[in-house]
Amino acid sequence: MWRNRDVISARDFTRPELEELFETARYMEKYSKGRLDVMRGKIMAVAFFEPSTRTRLSFEVAMKRLGGDVVGFWGAEGTSVEKGETLADTIRMLDAYSDVIVIRHRYEGAAKLAAEVAESPIINGGDGAFNHPTQAMLDVYTIWREFGYVDGLNIGLLGDLRHARTVNSLLEILTNFNVKVHLISPEYLRPRTETIDYVQSKGLKLSFYTNVEEVIGELDVMYVVRIQKERFIDPLEYEKVKGSYRVTPDMLRKAKKTLIILHPLPRVDEIDPRVDATSHAKYFRQAALGVPLRMALIYLILS
Repeated sequence: MWRNRDVISARDFTRPELEELFETARYMEKYSKGRLDVMRGKIMAVAFFEPSTRTRLSFEVAMKRLGGDVVGFWGAEGTSVEKGETLADTIRMLDAYSDVIVIRHRYEGAAKLAAEVAESPIINGGDGAFNHPTQAMLDVYTIWREFGYVDGLNIGLLGDLRHARTVNSLLEILTNFNVKVHLISPEYLRPRTETIDYVQSKGLKLSFYTNVEEVIGELDVMYVVRIQKERFIDPLEYEKVKGSYRVTPDMLRKAKKTLIILHPLPRVDEIDPRVDATSHAKYFRQAALGVPLRMALIYLILS
């Protein structure tokens, strides 16, 4: 199911495939601070045209924990892209040097284009405001590890749901599970109509709120995303919605004791730092689980 497979969109994966990935990731957890020499002689190229910390580093650490090597770049500075080299030519060059390529790009469709020109598998590390499939895999894996299951949970998505590619991919991947999703945002920042129509056509149950207080007591998972200033074309629109939501310890008094809070990070001011000390905060564990999850992904694709 996984060998030599491109990872472009969360829509492309079935529940059995995700369950295989999760079981493999759970096995990989014992090696996430060690070494498992199953990728010796393999090279992963990283082509990150946009800034990244967790995605890039977790992919690099994952490959090194598996015994493989990493080459690549982080930003167009100092590369032939500055000289006018096309994305397709850059990918062809990396394809000649590596066994798998991880790409992040500000334009939607960049990963799909890369997959069309490369013979090596392409993994989408985030493109545009639409796709971030491996983050969605990690998000659901974290939920699965925390609860032992996903079906039957009430999942709240809070913040900028329009511009966050993590939200788009998470909604798509959740169509594989029997969950209720509560979308909490200003009306302007609701997910794209295309995404809502797609996930509802797949049977995903959605409800919409502008006030988190209305629904927080029902939630098992609260997935928080920042207001993404860099995605706004009009600065005045950003000024209208910045700081719309802030998760605080006072707010959490109305929540279930078992509520977990996730965040793809980086955060700005949408989660009060005092929340870090509560039992609800699981976003740093979520980030740590990115290593075994991506170890499993690389292993399944290349082994």
